[in-house]
Amino acid sequence: MRVITGLWRWRRNPLRRATDLTEAWVALVALLLIAVAAPLTGSLVGAAAQNSLQRSVREQRHARHLVTATVVRRLGGAPAANDPDSATARRIRSRVLADWRAPDGSERRGPVLAALKSPRQGDHFQVWTDTRGQIATRPLDPATATTHAVLAGLGAALAVGGLVESVRRLIVWRMVRRRYAGWDRAWDRAGPDWGKAGTGS
Repeated sequence: MRVITGLWRWRRNPLRRATDLTEAWVALVALLLIAVAAPLTGSLVGAAAQNSLQRSVREQRHARHLVTATVVRRLGGAPAANDPDSATARRIRSRVLADWRAPDGSERRGPVLAALKSPRQGDHFQVWTDTRGQIATRPLDPATATTHAVLAGLGAALAVGGLVESVRRLIVWRMVRRRYAGWDRAWDRAGPDWGKAGTGS
């Protein structure tokens, strides 16, 4: 990692400048922050996301119900997009008019997507509904929620690491610019006389 390259300036050297030591301190602090703060932030964000997503999983499982629907007839038109979280997302779906019974016992009818290749009248299939019997997406899977939480934690850790490294580079860049400006001033004072006869150079 490039943040480690500044640590060589800790060595004792008569040519070491004060800015070299400052740059070494900046590199050390950045390294500690990347090693400690980034993983800590990632774990905290991941844990918070896991709690929130698992709460959503429980709420969705409580509010959504799997019911059996019956095909009335096949409908034309392109099917809607599949549920990307479903393990069966790549199955062929057909748009049909179907009847089903809501969790409260009332009868419902409407267009739905059936996981049937060639649906015929009277075919049965399962659909997810809310408590009022309206078609709903399948509840979030616990494993999928955990995957999202892990990705959120990793993203937060990488973001913190990138932010620390960016700040370190900005500080070093400003120090180098100040150093070059000092060299330019020293050159302006001494440079024009170098190499001229009688100047003792």
